[in-house]
Amino acid sequence: MLVDDQELVRTGFRMVLGAQPDIEVVSEAADGLAAVEALRTVEADVVLMDVRMPRMDGVEAARVICAAPDGPKVLILTTFDLDEYAFAAIKAGAAGFLLKDVPPAELISAIRSVHSGDAVVAPSTTRRLLDRFAVLLPDGDARRQDAGVLTAREREVMVNVARGLSNSEIAARLHLAEATVKTHLGRILAKLGLRDRAQVVVYAYETGAVSPDHPRG
Repeated sequence: MLVDDQELVRTGFRMVLGAQPDIEVVSEAADGLAAVEALRTVEADVVLMDVRMPRMDGVEAARVICAAPDGPKVLILTTFDLDEYAFAAIKAGAAGFLLKDVPPAELISAIRSVHSGDAVVAPSTTRRLLDRFAVLLPDGDARRQDAGVLTAREREVMVNVARGLSNSEIAARLHLAEATVKTHLGRILAKLGLRDRAQVVVYAYETGAVSPDHPRG
């Protein structure tokens, strides 16, 4: 499902996605409320969701859609002037976020990844977003304390997830088996009460484990 209040944007995405043999655009909506209503009768696997729209914005729509059992995955589309909403959408349950000027190949790959159950946290997108609204992140006094919850190795894995590395890349960097990285990630999610690696990214930046200007582990 394509959700954007600009018909031209929806048309462009529809043309790109329609050329893929394994992707079908089953519905479109011009705002979040229309999307929520349409999903009562239309079955979709992934929703491409704009942020700023009339009646109901993408963040609230994502919250409603993701709260439903067995609902579709939500992939947020954002622009530089609305970057602060991207993390709010992730907190609301979205599986990831992309910039609206994303290259077609990256958009298609992201949709397939989200459909398969992964979260989209591309390093370049994450970095560009965070660079734009680093001032909105809490300072050291506002950080939640996880030092006593996560082990040193788990914090290393969390930091690398926040930097956008895949499990195989983390395994190579930390000299671990990929299965071990998956185990650590599962424990991180359980200990911190997070849903997926997209929320790990949000958590790591909010708590100061990683920052746009001073990444650290």
